[in-house]
Amino acid sequence: MVKRVERIKYAQLDRIGVLVEKGELTPPAALASIRKSSESLIPPTATNPGSPLEKALAQLDGLVGLTEVKQLVHEIKAFIEIQQKRAREGLANEPLALHQIFKGNPGTGKTTVARILGVIFKELGVLSKGHLVEVERADLVGEYIGHTAQKTREQIRKALGGILFVDEAYSLARGGEKDFGKESIDCLVKAMEDHRDDLILILAGYREEMEYFLQANPGLRSRFPIRIDFPDYSLEELLEIAQVFLAERDYYLTPGAREELARQLLVTQSLRHSGNARLVRNIIERAMRRQAVRLSTQPNPSRDQLMAIERVDLEGGVAA
Repeated sequence: MVKRVERIKYAQLDRIGVLVEKGELTPPAALASIRKSSESLIPPTATNPGSPLEKALAQLDGLVGLTEVKQLVHEIKAFIEIQQKRAREGLANEPLALHQIFKGNPGTGKTTVARILGVIFKELGVLSKGHLVEVERADLVGEYIGHTAQKTREQIRKALGGILFVDEAYSLARGGEKDFGKESIDCLVKAMEDHRDDLILILAGYREEMEYFLQANPGLRSRFPIRIDFPDYSLEELLEIAQVFLAERDYYLTPGAREELARQLLVTQSLRHSGNARLVRNIIERAMRRQAVRLSTQPNPSRDQLMAIERVDLEGGVAA
């Protein structure tokens, strides 16, 4: 069994090496493919090396771009660990106020980072479960008096022990004083106090809208000491994300396909909300479907043909 696994592993490494030499796979994408291949060869009874905390940090560091976001998360981890050590030594230690504001366009990694934070906080003993509950206005705000408090408290209950992630949080304050969104905000603020030891609230949304939201609610600003800005990805980072996404699924872009993808992504970068990684995923998934249709007419497509995404698979895609 061991020898068979080793033969498969070396064959996969050779194939990945050829793709890198051809320029059809970047080194980061190659590493992702190697990691996936290695994990798939581990017998079910075996355990992966490394603690959940180490794996979460490795996942964070493996994300494309987001350099400042990664640095801040490592700072938060270090701060938590040092405060815990100070407490054990009987030294004064700062209270752990870990509620956060995530600002950035869709597809910039906000939800992904929030999930990783949940694991980190659980492993550090800050949260009991570390799960993520993602909600938006419709999940929190009701249609009549008393309904909003009921809906918001239900979502809070689901999130206890983990992170409540409110996407497009600024929409809770759009309707003015008489809007039920204000009632939801009041419930969330109360939950932050009532469950301060086992609930973290993350409010997320577009950069400009979140700034306006915080200015309109001065009481909220002081309750969220951690504010993380998620920048848009550069063209090269988006192409790298595409290659990682494909490598994890045993696909790759031919040079012509990479040029076409770059052209489409370049067009979208002039838009205010380009979609970022979400747009890349949509374009690639469409290309995979079109490749399947193209190959379905061939009786015996080769292994390389089954893996290759050609320019024609991307042409005519919606790049907006």
